[in-house]
Amino acid sequence: MTSIPLISASDLAGRLDEPNLRIVDATVHLSFDADGAHVESGLETYRQGHIPGAVFIDQITGLTDPEGEAPFAAATSEKFAETVGAAGIGNDSTVVVYDTVNGIWATRLWWQFGLEGFDDVLVLDGGYAAWTRAGLPTETGESTYPATTFTPHRRPERVVSTDEVVAATRDDSVLLINALDRESYAAGHIPSSVNVPFPELVDENGQLRSLDELRELFAAAGALDASVRPVTYCGGGIAATAAAFALRALGRDDVAIYDGSMNAWTADPARPLTTGDAPE
Repeated sequence: MTSIPLISASDLAGRLDEPNLRIVDATVHLSFDADGAHVESGLETYRQGHIPGAVFIDQITGLTDPEGEAPFAAATSEKFAETVGAAGIGNDSTVVVYDTVNGIWATRLWWQFGLEGFDDVLVLDGGYAAWTRAGLPTETGESTYPATTFTPHRRPERVVSTDEVVAATRDDSVLLINALDRESYAAGHIPSSVNVPFPELVDENGQLRSLDELRELFAAAGALDASVRPVTYCGGGIAATAAAFALRALGRDDVAIYDGSMNAWTADPARPLTTGDAPE
């Protein structure tokens, strides 16, 4: 069985001296108001406290494509390589990603590394909160490493477009999984999609639930059926990566992300939405 790309705070603490280790604070602050969703860089939060030696990568400016299908579209391979290379992450690095919020920004960066063909990436279980809760040391300011070369190898099968999702709504071999909370799903979702809410993938401490618990959630949605290919989505392609990460923990390495997610789907009012709760 393949190993889960997850690391505990205590295990990470024992590896801080490894020369090829690169720890990345991937925090983005997301808020909502009457005008919709807003994102803010986590740089200041990072400066106020982070894991020793961790660098900060701004996913808003460094890892998105302003010309993409929807806000927060994944950056081109070239831009991704430039950004992570400037942070000191190279082809021989071992990367640990975390955030200071709810974990989905860490899984987003984990997914983007995987999209570019790089798999030596671990997510810190429980994020920065788990680190501080364990009483482990932190530092302020900024950490840097010499720039290096990162070579991307894009895996195009790990991301799908709106046109592909339109086709998927009529294709029984593709399972669309909405990773938003149950209330948001009920308010409107892509036809034929099922619901596995990202908040239910972790426990009260933000740590990944047991494999048995995850298996029960995804099996109920039909996502463990080997005859279907899971495609996860959410509002903007972020929480969708938490579902992809949990499925990877369960052994599925064929999950794709609808990167545009609901932002892209609802951009055309002619595209249908289904309302109501997921079937029990």
